[in-house]
Amino acid sequence: MSTASVAGAARHVLVIEDERRLAEEIGAELGGLGYLVSFADTTEAGLREARAGAASLLIVDRMLHGSDGLAMIETLRQEGFKTPVIVMSALSAVDERIKGLKAGGDDYLVKPFAMAELMARVEALLRRVEDPRATRLRCGDLEMDLIEQRVQRGGAEIELLPREYKLLEYFLRRPGQLVTRAMLLEGVWRYRFNPDTNAVDVHIGNLRRKIDTPGRPTLIANVRGAGFMLNAGP
Repeated sequence: MSTASVAGAARHVLVIEDERRLAEEIGAELGGLGYLVSFADTTEAGLREARAGAASLLIVDRMLHGSDGLAMIETLRQEGFKTPVIVMSALSAVDERIKGLKAGGDDYLVKPFAMAELMARVEALLRRVEDPRATRLRCGDLEMDLIEQRVQRGGAEIELLPREYKLLEYFLRRPGQLVTRAMLLEGVWRYRFNPDTNAVDVHIGNLRRKIDTPGRPTLIANVRGAGFMLNAGP
């Protein structure tokens, strides 16, 4: 599939997918939302387009004509590219999702999927990247004020320790996304290795006891064998 484009607004999404029909469906949905869309159907073409630096977000199929899209993502990350990436794959096992995230993916969507879900993930990921200076983060009835360093749920203030605050902020910036213990150790504790510690589980347990007040939905859910996820409710 040669590179093509769909006229639209300034935000540019690069779709790297070798299944023509699916790529066209994704392009049509994105174009309808006002995005500029370009396409590539091999890892070589995808690298070339991504390196051009025009894209605000990449949507990458895991398998491209026998090549692994994750290797392409790893190459871009090693070269210093920070463009957010959504990985699409028919491989649904938890370890496959973890591989996708460890390779540098920011989100992982299992095929088949509803197009509306992909569009929602695109918009959520771009909001997170484009508004890093947002002063308030919200999930349901929980709100974090980054200026005042205050957290409330349902209008009631919650007192958090510094590490609990950083942990909650990490989750609030990734609603609905799988977060592994390794990601938390690196992002919150700044460890570059996996120490033999249960610090993550202990702190999440303490955090849950403070933010999950009686009668309200649990916000941080366990993903069995993988990690945790912030339930992105209304």
